[in-house]
Amino acid sequence: MKPYPCCETQSDLTPLPPLQNTPGYQVLEGAPQTAIRFDQGSATTRHRLGLWQCTPGTFRCIEKADELQTIVRGRLRLILADGTSHTFGPGDSFYTQKGEQTTWQILQTVEKVFFSLEGETPTDPGSN
Repeated sequence: MKPYPCCETQSDLTPLPPLQNTPGYQVLEGAPQTAIRFDQGSATTRHRLGLWQCTPGTFRCIEKADELQTIVRGRLRLILADGTSHTFGPGDSFYTQKGEQTTWQILQTVEKVFFSLEGETPTDPGSN
């Protein structure tokens, strides 16, 4: 078992390169800094489970895998390509699909638990 307690800052994360230097990411506001911990898999495996952290700022990206995410600390607004936005905080979960364009507005430093899977993405999310 691996617990992911709500609202507790994690200290064992590895800093990632700046988003502005990461292919597929476009920083729109601020200088968000990210860090990660893989509890299963790695950046190069088909499935990954772990914790991701990001400081305030705004960036746009194309999702690289199907991913289920749960916020354990902080607040963010996720803006979809059609302009729809959703605000999430501790305890909230959401799912993004590979290839989906999203804009992440990090309002307060966020930590999220994630499980991602690279593979075939159905053309209709309700087809499973």
